[in-house]
Amino acid sequence: MTLLRAYYAAIPYDLENNKDKDEKYYQLICYLLFTNIGQFVDTEVKSARGRADVVVKTADSIYVFEFKMEENATAEEALAQIDNTGYLIPYTADGRRLVKIGVEFSKEAKGIKRWVTIII
Repeated sequence: MTLLRAYYAAIPYDLENNKDKDEKYYQLICYLLFTNIGQFVDTEVKSARGRADVVVKTADSIYVFEFKMEENATAEEALAQIDNTGYLIPYTADGRRLVKIGVEFSKEAKGIKRWVTIII
């Protein structure tokens, strides 16, 4: 998460349109970053009760991300959404370590404001 935060912070301000920035903007960058480092990544992963923003699968772990803009919700509320909608349930029989990550983005800070990670 520290590397992801640094990656967002390194994007030159003149390449972004701050007025239209929302969760989708950050989701796209997350997708591109993980894809470019050779990880399996999927976005808007549908399950029985909703859609996880990003799921990253590595050899030993599955990471489920939920993104929120600080104006709308917190990192803790993102984690609660993962729990309340059961985004991790489809992966419980997989055998890999499960990690849920709630991420709070800030337009003012132009990137990740804070995150909360819980390893299952």
